[in-house]
Amino acid sequence: MKFNPKSEVPMGQSQEAKMEVLIQTNPEFKNLVHEHRMLDEKLKEFDRKVYLTPDEEMERKRLQKIKLAKKDQIAKILTDR
Repeated sequence: MKFNPKSEVPMGQSQEAKMEVLIQTNPEFKNLVHEHRMLDEKLKEFDRKVYLTPDEEMERKRLQKIKLAKKDQIAKILTDR
């Protein structure tokens, strides 16, 4: 993974600013953020339901675990910078 030195975020900048730079300069990071947001949308669909079948509940839990793993990967990239 290569970073453009001109795209470095100055120290002390917010997480949001770091994320914006990474989204624009790092395709892997951009993909992680996109996948995290898509998983969030899928989970919101489950949350809108009054009742979940056992299969839906299992799928919801599976998606939550994947979303958390994506969040951990995003956080690791942000803290490694």
